Formats: sequence, structure tokens, C-alpha cells
Amino acid sequence: MLRQDIKRMLTKNWMDNKKLLSAIMITPAILYILIMVGLPLILAIFYSFSDATTGSSDFKFIGLQNFRDILEDPIFRKSLMNTFIFTFSSQIIVLILSNILAMVLAANYRGKWIVRFLILLPWTAPISLGTIGWLWMLDSIFSPFDWILRYMGLLGTQNALLGNMSNMYWLGEPVYAMASVILVHIWRILPLSTVILMAGLSSIPHDLMEAASIDGAGFFRTFFKIKIPLLIPIMSISLLFGFVFTFTDMTVVYVLTRGGPIHSTQVLSSWAFLKGIEAGDLAHGAAIALFLLPLLACVVILILKLARRTEVT
Repeated sequence: MLRQDIKRMLTKNWMDNKKLLSAIMITPAILYILIMVGLPLILAIFYSFSDATTGSSDFKFIGLQNFRDILEDPIFRKSLMNTFIFTFSSQIIVLILSNILAMVLAANYRGKWIVRFLILLPWTAPISLGTIGWLWMLDSIFSPFDWILRYMGLLGTQNALLGNMSNMYWLGEPVYAMASVILVHIWRILPLSTVILMAGLSSIPHDLMEAASIDGAGFFRTFFKIKIPLLIPIMSISLLFGFVFTFTDMTVVYVLTRGGPIHSTQVLSSWAFLKGIEAGDLAHGAAIALFLLPLLACVVILILKLARRTEVT
């Protein structure tokens, strides 16, 4: 009996120790971050200052030579420009569409759950599986979009608006390929931004909206004078997630075009993978991947400062 009482007392004291409990509960998360993020980052830094390749176990440190090489590489410069085009254009469109969809999903009407299901479905589906579906829809021969355009008389005839060719070759022309990659990424990232903005809309006080309605404020005045200013901090968070996901995403580009045609859709993440993994040049691949780190850090700092400023004012 005495032994059980001592054991119960020790257990109780252990359970009441908040510092010990907090340390025990946060340890798995810290270990996960260190193993899944910290170790690969250290390894990438280690490789970027060496001449490591997958074909040889011997390597030596060469300093900043890898970074000089990638800055002189025209494909890297093209990938850097494409990354900015890909990110900024997709995020601008996502921000506009997510505001519209958030208001549609927040309204009360019959069948709203079906609309919510269809809009949120792309985010729940595996990105590679969804992109493979788009790969078929954008096929150079069997694209259903080309069939619809031919059926409407916009393609495939002498006086057609889009020309007399039978197909658009969405992934074969540089401009169409970049537009296709941006379209698929918008389809992928739009549900997340919509959910974040829906949460922001639900947090707006109903009294404020009722007061605006009583004062005779219309839809556009209420939207631009009340909702948008109150949603700017929430939009900043949505924009932050969107920038991080877009800057670091390579699945859409890799599945659809693998950076082609002629590297016209190549982005930094896909070029780092192709250079470092498929080509076996670990050193240059690591240097390209690490180039994303300061870019993302600058973007995150700017967005957080904007969110902070709008929240205070």
C-alpha cells in the first residue's frame, strides 16, 4: 500500500510539472523538424560548397564556385525569371478569385455544400494525380479543350479566330505552356486561399455589416470600404502561404512540361531537381535550391511587415 501511495505521488508530481510536460510534448515536433528540415538543409549547404556528384564518392570543397557557375548559367537566369512570373501572376489571380469564391461560399443558398465540395476538391486530391489529369486535358492531340474550340468554330477552319490549325499544342508552345502551368497551379492553390478568406469573412462583426446596410451602403461600397480593409491581414497570410507553396513547388512544372519547351517553363525548384538529382550534379543542384532561401526570406519579411502594419493601423 505504501509503495502504491509513493508511486501515485510521484506520478502526480510529474503530471503537475508544466515545464516538464511542455518539454515532453514539444520534443517530437522539434525532432521532426530537425530530421526532416534541419538535416537536409545542412547537407545542402555542405554540398553547395563542394564538387559532389552522384557518380563519385570523392569530393573537395571549392568555396563559392558553384554559386558563380549558376549565376553565369543562362538556364538558371531564365528559371529565376520564370519563377517570378509564375509566382506573381498566379498569386494575383488567386487573390482575386479567392475573394469572389469566399463570398460565394459564405452566402446562404440551397446546394451550397455541393459548391463547397467542388471548389475544395482540388486541395484534397493528390497534386500529382490532379496534374496528370490536366496533362491529358492539355494533350497536343486528344485535348478536350481543342475539341470544344473546334466545335464552336474557333479553331481548325480557315477563318477561325484561333487559326486554322487543328490543335492548340498547349504544352508545346512557350507562351501557351507557361499559361497552362499557371492555370493548373491556380486550380491547385485556390481552395486554400478561399478557406483562409472564408475564415476572415466570418470574423467580421455582424453589427458592422448591419450598420453599413442601414446607412444605405451598397455591395461594392461595403466590399471595398469595410470588408477589404478588415481582410488585408488575412489576405497577407493567404499570400504568404501562396508565395511559399508556389516558390517551392515543382510538381506542376515537372509533370506537365519538365521545364520545356526549351526551358520556357523552367523554375528554380524544377531546375534544381533536374540538375541535382536527374543529372547527378549534387553541388550545383544544392546551390540552386539554396538560392531560394534568401528569396523566400525577403518575401516572408515583406509580407509579415505589411500584415503587421495593416493590423496596427
